[in-house]
Amino acid sequence: MATYDVICIGAGPTGLACAIEARRTGMRPLVIDKGCLCNSIFHYPVNMVFFTTPELLEIGDLPLVCAAEKPTRIEALKYYRRTAEHYELELRLFEKVLRVEGSNGNFTVDTETGDRMQHKYAAKKIVVASGYYDLPNELNIPGENLPHVSHYYTEPHEFWREPVVVIGGKNSAAEAALDLYRNGANVTMIHRDAQLGATIKYWVRPDIENRIKGGQIQALFQTHVTEITRNEVIVSNGGGGKRIPAKQVFALTGYHPDFEFIESLGVRLDPDTRKPALDPNSLESNVPGIHLAGVVIGGRHTGEIFIENGRFHGKQIIEALSRNRERVTGSLP
Repeated sequence: MATYDVICIGAGPTGLACAIEARRTGMRPLVIDKGCLCNSIFHYPVNMVFFTTPELLEIGDLPLVCAAEKPTRIEALKYYRRTAEHYELELRLFEKVLRVEGSNGNFTVDTETGDRMQHKYAAKKIVVASGYYDLPNELNIPGENLPHVSHYYTEPHEFWREPVVVIGGKNSAAEAALDLYRNGANVTMIHRDAQLGATIKYWVRPDIENRIKGGQIQALFQTHVTEITRNEVIVSNGGGGKRIPAKQVFALTGYHPDFEFIESLGVRLDPDTRKPALDPNSLESNVPGIHLAGVVIGGRHTGEIFIENGRFHGKQIIEALSRNRERVTGSLP
């Protein structure tokens, strides 16, 4: 069994950036992901356009070329595929990491593929860059697992002239509600707070507020969903209960990192914020040899880290590892 210098758990932009930096310093990295390359971006809404400009999504000093001012989901996916090809990264996709055992300099990573084939890899260092988009914040109510309920928004066409409920009041919910409305759906937003989220993009806010004010999108604030049936959403607020027709329900209530997996590594998480204990310079956790990168560093505060800043974590980690190697060997390989 070959030993890798670094195994990156997560094949998103942050994990890829880390592997690229490792390659550049003469290390042998491996990237493992339970889904496809950039699995989170793949599950973004089909026609999504990034808020940011292309240079802020770039990794490995390779330019992201796009047709307009801002890249689309399709353009970003193509870019990251080409980047992985350019640097000839070793990837193990559609393999779930079951456990990480061992200690600094001598880790073993056990994985399993969809057909239950198990594999084992050895690594000197581990980088956890597993993101958060795979784990939605569940409502924990009856009917949440019905087939017409989704925690991910895709595209609006099939809901033309159909009643659709969007649960949530932040960016994802607002953008989905607007897209559904503009494609002919009859949309109702349900939000537990008294008003829309403070972090809604500045150009989205007046749009969604005007649509609500004009009655094109119905909105129920300070309202909780208590149950979902095959045809309705049952809600409760100060005025009592209510039943809302729903052909489709998009529960866009946010996502969170895999805290259980991170803790299984021995990493300490703050009981309130769920942020991991780590060195701010090397991003090494309290477990020697295990580093964290990307949104997992933010704990529950997933809005603190994006591709734009998480992409630099790989360079930060590899520079720290390189300095340690220099101290031990006197020079880089």
